[in-house]
Amino acid sequence: MTHAPDASAEAPVFSDAFRAGLAALFRWRRDVRRFRRDPLPPGALDALLAEAATAPSVGLSEPWRFVRVESEKARAAVRAEFARCNAAALAGRSGDDAALYAALKLEGLDCAPVQLAAFCDEETDQGRRLGAETMPETRRYSVVCAVSHLWLAARAAGIGVGWVSILDPERVRAALGAPDGWRLIAYLCIGWPEAEAETPELERAGWERRRGLAGKVATA
Repeated sequence: MTHAPDASAEAPVFSDAFRAGLAALFRWRRDVRRFRRDPLPPGALDALLAEAATAPSVGLSEPWRFVRVESEKARAAVRAEFARCNAAALAGRSGDDAALYAALKLEGLDCAPVQLAAFCDEETDQGRRLGAETMPETRRYSVVCAVSHLWLAARAAGIGVGWVSILDPERVRAALGAPDGWRLIAYLCIGWPEAEAETPELERAGWERRRGLAGKVATA
C-alpha cells in the first residue's frame, strides 16, 4: 500500500511586490520572431527545461519529451517544412489579406541560436492513464503547460521564445527521427530578442488586436 506524502509543508507567502512582478511578467511575455544570433549562456537551456519539468500533468504522466534541434540537416528540414506550409497558407488567401500575411514575420528559424521541439509521448505508461482515459488530449495539454512554464522562465531571464506552428507535425516528427508514438506539440525558437515590445507583433503589424475577455466569459 502506498501513502500520500506529508502535506504539512508551509506554503510560501507571496508579497504584493512579487504579485505585481508576476503580472508584469505575464504582460511582457511575447512571441518572439526576431532574435540576435548571440548564444545563450552555458546551462541556460538546461535551467529552462528544469523549470518546464515542474509543470502539472494529467495523472502525473509527465508526457513531455524534448528534442534539441542542433544539426544543420535537421534545422534545414524544419525550415523547408515551414516554407512549404507557409506557401500553402498564403495561397489560400487573396487581396489585402494575402498582402498583409505575406508581410508578416512568422518565425525565427534563421537566427535563433536554440531550437527545441516539444513532443507528447502518447504511449507513456507513466500516470497509468489516470485522467487520460476519458480525455486523452489532456496529455497534450500537459505538454502545453510545460511549454508555458519554460516560456515564462525564459522571459524572466530576458530570453525570448517563439512558437512556430506553421508546420506539419508528422513531417517534423519524421525529420527529427522521433518515435512514432510522439506527437509534436510545439517547435520553439529560443534566444535573445532583437528588441522588446509591450504589445504583440501581430497587433503592431495590424493583423489582429487583443480583445481581452469581451464576449468570452459566460455563465452556465
